[in-house]
Amino acid sequence: MAPTPQRRIGLTGGIASGKSTVGRLLAARGLPLLDADGFAREALAPGSPGAQAVLARYGTLDRAALGRIVFADAAERQWLEQLVHPLVRARFAAELERLAAAPVVVLMIPLLFEAGLERLCSEVWLVDCDEAQQLQRLMARNGLSAAEARARIAAQWPLARKRTLADVVLDNRGGAQQLEGQLERAMLGPGPPIGGYDVITSQP
Repeated sequence: MAPTPQRRIGLTGGIASGKSTVGRLLAARGLPLLDADGFAREALAPGSPGAQAVLARYGTLDRAALGRIVFADAAERQWLEQLVHPLVRARFAAELERLAAAPVVVLMIPLLFEAGLERLCSEVWLVDCDEAQQLQRLMARNGLSAAEARARIAAQWPLARKRTLADVVLDNRGGAQQLEGQLERAMLGPGPPIGGYDVITSQP
């Protein structure tokens, strides 16, 4: 009997849409969770080649300071992404090889579509919310002004564009209990790939 293909769930969404919350809920179910943001932080860990390159260019490794620089200048953001993305891809490759026997793996990648990483996944789940909610959550979470928050949101593809590309859309406009119910339904879905476009919503 042939082995069942690995189910690789690409978990994505807009900034402050609730990806980390969904990631924690999936990890609590015992699923291996590969976090692109965590890999990116490792790529810029003090003493690493990535950190040395950033220090040479900007003179700091402070994430808040770097954020102010790269979200205000598209060319600087592109430079940083070209440095970090190959390192993150290499970590994903190594971790997926290590977890080859796992039936399900979750890949939490904020820039999944922007970086062209959807081909790593058998299905893509989008954590969705209203754009106004996204703005307010980001301002509250990061202590940003409205203009700063809008600049960070604008650096990613809009949620409306991502909705058309996802296999599953998780509606995070409500509370945690509603989100839990949606996750249960999504996990019961067929194995890879999920066919079609399944909108999972708590709204009437």
